[in-house]
Amino acid sequence: MPDKCPECGQPFELEVGFWFGTGYVSYALSFAFSVASFIAWWVLVGLSTQDYRFFMWMGINAVLLVLLQPWIMRLSRVIYLYFFVSYDPSYPHNSVKKFDYETESYYKKPEEE
Repeated sequence: MPDKCPECGQPFELEVGFWFGTGYVSYALSFAFSVASFIAWWVLVGLSTQDYRFFMWMGINAVLLVLLQPWIMRLSRVIYLYFFVSYDPSYPHNSVKKFDYETESYYKKPEEE
């Protein structure tokens, strides 16, 4: 992933360790995918305690989650970034969003009295 947006110049890593929060978004997306695939499996194939249909769904779901992981991670980064930086239609005329560590106030020590 690039450091900045090639179009507007917005930095993608807004703070040190900013992307740790994407783990929660990725978990939510994976959970939503699992619930959706479970419901689809239940409707289309059905569930039974007499055979291994539930375990077949678990195996197929696990393989799909592993294969889809790169896309889920990228989507979770986009969603997480959108929590903090929303789209600005007039971005060519406005400056990019900065966080505390990029400003002078972050490095100034309070004056001693």
